[in-house]
Parts: sequence; C-alpha cells; structure tokens
Amino acid sequence: MFNNEALFNFVLLIIAYSYVLLVIFVTGKLRKHKLFAPYSRKFLHIMIGNLVFLIPLFSFNSFPLNFPFFVAAPFILITFLASSFSPLKIISQKMRALSEITDRGHQTGLICYSLSYTALAALFSSQPYLIAAGVLPMSYGDAFASIVGQKFGKKCYKIFSKKSIEGSIAMFVGTLIFVSISFMFMTVFSVFPETNILLVVVAVATIATVAEAVTPLGLDNITVPALSVLVTLAITGGL
Repeated sequence: MFNNEALFNFVLLIIAYSYVLLVIFVTGKLRKHKLFAPYSRKFLHIMIGNLVFLIPLFSFNSFPLNFPFFVAAPFILITFLASSFSPLKIISQKMRALSEITDRGHQTGLICYSLSYTALAALFSSQPYLIAAGVLPMSYGDAFASIVGQKFGKKCYKIFSKKSIEGSIAMFVGTLIFVSISFMFMTVFSVFPETNILLVVVAVATIATVAEAVTPLGLDNITVPALSVLVTLAITGGL
C-alpha cells in the first residue's frame, strides 16, 4: 500500500513526464516558425535542463527506487528512436518534430545529452547539486554560447571546431548565473557541502567553458557535465 511519501514521489514523476512531453510539443511548434526555428533545439536543451530543480523534491532517490533516474532515463530511448539511428523508422516518423530537431544539429548531440543526464541522476540523485553542476552548463551555458555566438560572434577561433569569443563569454556567464541560482535553490531543500559556493560556481563556469570550446562533434554534451561534476567534487571534498 502506498503511503503519502510514495504517492508524493509518484506525483512528482508524473509531473516530470508531463513536463517533458509538453516541452517536446512546444519545441515542435517552435520549429515550424521561421523566427524561432533556429533556436528550437536550444530551447529543448534549456527546458529539459530545468528538471534539475525538481530533483531535490524527491525523497525516493536511491536504488531500487531512484526516481531522479526514472525521470531522465526514458529520454535516452526517446531521443534514440527519434534519431536517424533508430531501427524503427515508423516511430521516428511519428516523432518527426523531435527527429528534425535532432538532425538540425549533431545527430548524437541529444542522445549524449540524455546519456549524461541519466548517468548523473543515477550516480548523484541524493546530491542534487552535483546533477545541477553537470546539467546546467550543458543546457543553459551551451545554449547561450550557441545563440550569442551565432548572432553576435565576430571574433572567432578554432581548436577542433569553430567557436567565437563572444559565444564563449556567453557560455561562462550563462553557466555562472544558472548554476549559482541552482545552488542557492539546493541549499533550501538539501544539504550542500560547507564550502565557498562562489568558488565552486566560478570553477564550474570556467571548466565548462573550456570544455565546450575544445570538444568537437557535439561530444561537449559528455565532456562538459563530466568535467563540471569532477571539479565540483574536487572543491567540495568529494574526490
């Protein structure tokens, strides 16, 4: 029999799934408008990233009832089936809006995003600030870098792929702002290590910006969250 705590966690899970479906629906609508189409992929990144603010509310956050993992894991299957790699073409056709968004950028980008999100949720569901440290640079930071870089990028550089100084600055600032907000939010609902939060945020923003600048082929959806979490663990004493 479910108690109130279990019911609350299941309600949160339903809210999370409903939110993801709504975001995918709205993203599909944005893709059809000429003005918003170039930004629809980044809109999806940002909105899915917002799920980190729901994670501290789960009390069932350890194996086998790791609800934060249950929130993230289905998105791997959804993005894979919507991609050109899907063995079930009829499903990718049904999810045409998402598949076209996937094809608009690096085809493995959203899949890597989902894998990273799920891995963080599996490993750190009881430490939601670590999930935020990994996901938000990948969602808000990378989205800001892309939008600002495409719109205002004038001073370009190339390591493995072409980037702009303006985009990298936007990556740093976006990460700094939203990781700061998330950490302050986390302190209300969960225990945060006794350390200098500003130091952690600046370190995360720095390493995420460097990782985004030097990582090719959409693999920054793996390197950015991995390195951001590692630097957070190093400063907070987790390593």
